[in-house]
Amino acid sequence: MTQNDNHITPSAVPRHVAVIMDGNGRWARGQGEERLFGHRHGVDAVREVVRTAAEAGIEYLTVYAFSTENWGRPTEEVDGIMTLIAGAILSELDTLTEAGIRMRFIGDLTSLPTALQESIRTAEAVVIPGDRLRMTLVVALNYSARWEIAEAMRRIGSRIQDGTLSPNDITQETISEHLTTRGMPDPELLIRTSGEQRLSNFLLWQLSYTELYFTETLWPEFGREGFLAALREYARRERRFGRL
Repeated sequence: MTQNDNHITPSAVPRHVAVIMDGNGRWARGQGEERLFGHRHGVDAVREVVRTAAEAGIEYLTVYAFSTENWGRPTEEVDGIMTLIAGAILSELDTLTEAGIRMRFIGDLTSLPTALQESIRTAEAVVIPGDRLRMTLVVALNYSARWEIAEAMRRIGSRIQDGTLSPNDITQETISEHLTTRGMPDPELLIRTSGEQRLSNFLLWQLSYTELYFTETLWPEFGREGFLAALREYARRERRFGRL
């Protein structure tokens, strides 16, 4: 991608972008189709955004694929989503690996269907040498920020109990190190599609100082141009972190 393509200087590109992919079902209804039709086309949008993010020089892209609250949807839709995600992981794996993009998964993965867990293990077993690593695609599956924080507290509590950590030594960094995103920078930019303007239990700790970008565009129609528009808006903002 050239500078003329995106109108963004490299120094203005965020290291980490998080995305709440919303609007698949509404898009499908607008096409006169079932909701799963929208989810299938949503995979196409993910593919395009991943490619664009890597071209832009983003190091981490985290997508909210399935929340713990999504289990409340109709069984047929949930089963279809699980099958779709498992298939997409395997079908895209070689292409992502060749492009220097590794996959990482966060969330309560042990509660996912066996086939999906196997796809996740296959993807995470792929090793990309450091000199070829271009971007990390993080997929949040069966994820809840409150679940994540509670899990971190349990792990910290266990360390206190076994004497390897003192309560007086707990810092913000200690908590971050026990989250599922440990080792990753916090997102500088969060994108949410479909016009909704809420975080929906996503990365609540990590988004403390993140720039928020909301768009009316439904996820299946977001794609390259939508993503570049979000990056341009981010580049125009001044991040002060409470300072003058």
